[in-house]
Amino acid sequence: MRLGVLDVGSNTVHLLVVDAHRGGHPMPMSSTKATLRLSENMDDHGRITPGGSARLTSTITEFASIAKTSGCVQLMPFATSAVREATNSDEVLARIRHDTGVDLRVLTGVDEARLTFLAVRRWYGWSAGRILNIDIGGGSLEMSNGCDEAPDAALSLPLGAGRLTREWLREDPPGKRRVAVLRDWLEAELVVPAKQLVEPGRPDLAVGTSKTFRTLARLTGAAPSSAGPRERRILSSSGLRQLIAFISRMTAADRAELEGVSSDRSQQLVAGALVAEASMRALSLDTLEICPWALREGLILRKLDTDLDSEPGAGCPNGVPGPTETVSQ
Repeated sequence: MRLGVLDVGSNTVHLLVVDAHRGGHPMPMSSTKATLRLSENMDDHGRITPGGSARLTSTITEFASIAKTSGCVQLMPFATSAVREATNSDEVLARIRHDTGVDLRVLTGVDEARLTFLAVRRWYGWSAGRILNIDIGGGSLEMSNGCDEAPDAALSLPLGAGRLTREWLREDPPGKRRVAVLRDWLEAELVVPAKQLVEPGRPDLAVGTSKTFRTLARLTGAAPSSAGPRERRILSSSGLRQLIAFISRMTAADRAELEGVSSDRSQQLVAGALVAEASMRALSLDTLEICPWALREGLILRKLDTDLDSEPGAGCPNGVPGPTETVSQ
């Protein structure tokens, strides 16, 4: 079947159209993005502004039309931290539903961690053993650890790259002292979560997902996206430290000139790199494998599983939430 996954994130709205079937691997057919910077369109009371809400509604209308024109039999729309944390999220969701007919589902942070872990497990397979995954978003950091398709531990922390840029690194470039202060703060914030995450066991494979990790790996020497998703890509802690020393002295405009760095991501690249470094240090990881699959693929895979579950005699596998399920945080 052809599916559309509509991802409303803190920075962008992304429509991914894929052809998917049970037992096969989702084949991307098209990808459409719009940069809305929704997390920056909040007032002092944490409400999404009328302008931000209007742009979001307009974009969803456009992307739903693209999905229909592309032949999608189902649209799977979801939102993450920006909408989740907005104090007027119910109002915004109701407007979207009324104006577009799209029922935008808000995932919890734990939903994100668990579904991303499912995608990572399917990519690497059972032979990978125990997997630990780290995913850096615009508003939150998700981490998970497990031996099966559902992780034994799944955490979501308000340590996204966009959030930390707004709260800590407003100057451009951010300045050596400010970077050092944020580095120390992140180290303290991750002590307890790191212990919780590895309590079930140390990983056989440590993985990083998200655009932030792919960009950091590219800037430290990994193959470009043109080499294809099956090319092995690694991010090392030593390479990351050197990269931070380099990019933290640059302006956002200069970072946008680097290969693999988009202009809409250049502002939050330093914060993202610092979160990656702090996470790896807290978890005593020297390297991370970069997985091309993440949350969107996890939703697609869970959708296929759910369809299989609905057949006569089928059970409910793995305890991983489907598109219409939630997991308590």
